[in-house]
Amino acid sequence: MSRHASSLLPLLILVSALSFAKKPDLVMMWPPENPTLKLTFGTFHDMGSYAGKMTLVSDVTVQNLSAKVMPRASFNVSLLDRNSVRLGNGLLIIEDLNPGQSAKIQFQCTSVGQPAMLNLAARNSGGMPTSTKAIPITIVSVPPGAMLKVDDQAIGMTPVTVRMPAGTHNLELHKEGYADAKTPLDVSPDEAPGGSITITLGGLASDTIELRDGSILNGDVISMSLEAVVINVQGKEQMFERNRIKKMFLVERTVTHVTVPETPVKTNPPATDSQIPHR
Repeated sequence: MSRHASSLLPLLILVSALSFAKKPDLVMMWPPENPTLKLTFGTFHDMGSYAGKMTLVSDVTVQNLSAKVMPRASFNVSLLDRNSVRLGNGLLIIEDLNPGQSAKIQFQCTSVGQPAMLNLAARNSGGMPTSTKAIPITIVSVPPGAMLKVDDQAIGMTPVTVRMPAGTHNLELHKEGYADAKTPLDVSPDEAPGGSITITLGGLASDTIELRDGSILNGDVISMSLEAVVINVQGKEQMFERNRIKKMFLVERTVTHVTVPETPVKTNPPATDSQIPHR
């Protein structure tokens, strides 16, 4: 009887280990809302035990779901039992992951038991990987009411607060009657939230005519009437009927009046009797 019992114990341990190894891959999305990473944990393999702790290894496939390069992200991975009690933990580091790219990383950890589930917590940048940490920045234009685009995506009318990940972004502002403004904006990973940037829109450099077919002409308006408008574009005069014109923006011009002094008119003095010749 004792021999049978002694041979049964290793069998139970083996069956338990095999049942853990046969578990399907564990897929985790991070963060849960609007995920930027997909992590697939493969089978955990027991590499040996020491001082009551097992060394477990798993191949993790990480996919970057965002449109930004992820230079580095680190996570604490906790191994939990069925009652959410932590059995062990390990560090998972992700580096140089391009948009849409996947990479396989070997994850190693120690545990006092076989985990039933995992818990993921980001370590860097206050709980967010550097490239996906969204920092709120308020964009202000002078004058206000300009249409803002960030990285070719329409955002709204200024002033507006935009949450932008770390990196370089291209800002474009458009307001009728003013010159378009374009500027790069560098957002640091440790940028403090609540910052703002103010962009002053300049005046138009030339007159602008927008036709109803969507064409835009920049030049100098020479003349206007109720029937037509004449504009000089790169040295060539063009005339458009008013019903073809959708909008016109004219540059404010300053006209300086120069007073020309009047030149006195010289007149011949009247003739006198002494000047009349005698016959």
